[in-house]
Amino acid sequence: MRATNIFHNKIGLVMLGSGDPVFEGWMRSTESNYKDKFRGWVGFSVPVSHRITAGCDILLMPSRFEPCGLNQLYAMQYGTVPVVHGTGGLRDTVETFNPFGAKGEEGTGWAFSPLTVDKMLWALRTAMSTFREHKPSWEGLMKRGMTKDHTWDHAAEQYEQIFEWAFVDQPYVM
Repeated sequence: MRATNIFHNKIGLVMLGSGDPVFEGWMRSTESNYKDKFRGWVGFSVPVSHRITAGCDILLMPSRFEPCGLNQLYAMQYGTVPVVHGTGGLRDTVETFNPFGAKGEEGTGWAFSPLTVDKMLWALRTAMSTFREHKPSWEGLMKRGMTKDHTWDHAAEQYEQIFEWAFVDQPYVM
């Protein structure tokens, strides 16, 4: 399934962003070609971005580089399931859904890698299939994302644990 074929599915896409003129032009032309399936907002607005994220079922975030990433965290808090490129902070915060995990179902979304159209579309198709055909699993994804602790206090606790481990298992020095 190529990118243009995604519009043959029962799906609606909303895209927000600016930067590369090629992608901005693609958003404008795609909106005019698929009026009933696609809306593109060229530019950026924090309030609009939050409204879009809160109103969607899936957040697709195929960032090439993302040292931290806040949008996937906002999405999870809103109950929107993230599908992200597994880079930087996206890889660190989005746990790929595993319906057969040790505790039953595990994960908060999907992280795909490498960053290719095929890998991205596979992850997106998998998310769409889970949304449509496995409602209890989807609700679990939403709830796990909404209850995940992404506060600075939690991050600080993780750093403290790393420092404790470093002092327990000190490197060998000659």
